[in-house]
Amino acid sequence: MNNDEIIELFKESNALLTGHFKLTSGRHSDIYYEKFTLLKQPAICTKICAEFANRFRDSGVKTVVGPTTGGIIIAYDVARYLGLESIYAEAGDDGGRVFKRGFSLEKGEKVVIVDDILTTGRSIFEVVDLVKKYEAEIVGVGVLLDRSGGKVKIEYPFNPLATVSADAWEPEDCPLCKEGQELTQRGSRKF
Repeated sequence: MNNDEIIELFKESNALLTGHFKLTSGRHSDIYYEKFTLLKQPAICTKICAEFANRFRDSGVKTVVGPTTGGIIIAYDVARYLGLESIYAEAGDDGGRVFKRGFSLEKGEKVVIVDDILTTGRSIFEVVDLVKKYEAEIVGVGVLLDRSGGKVKIEYPFNPLATVSADAWEPEDCPLCKEGQELTQRGSRKF
């Protein structure tokens, strides 16, 4: 699948929203990619995860890791295609990510990290930090959509299925706030 095909999946499934949104990062945007509209549709999710698996098949990966919540679904299905295990990283009580439920990694274990939408990279960086604590080896990072337009730099082999450059502003700089447009909060993090 190429960039245009991924964006078309968002459009066809009505997962590409326009308006005035408060993103998980706290920034504001006039566009929102509602990944759960895609992920709730097994036929679409399967195509996406098969593409991730193809991109990581020759990486030597042993475990696929995803952050809660969308990353759980993606990690599970990518691991299924690769015949591997998947685990997920949950929000820690003091910030960052932790493994719970008996999940862990071995020193030197080859890991791929997958997630849904990248805006600032916060979730990915939190999982990277967690994997490093276990001294596992990150052999790749993949996201369904990099909405930063490539501005967020990932130090590992990076495989976004699609990349767009979507505007996002700090609240004090948001032109939509200045116009008085109603703000809609999206995402699962508490603000």
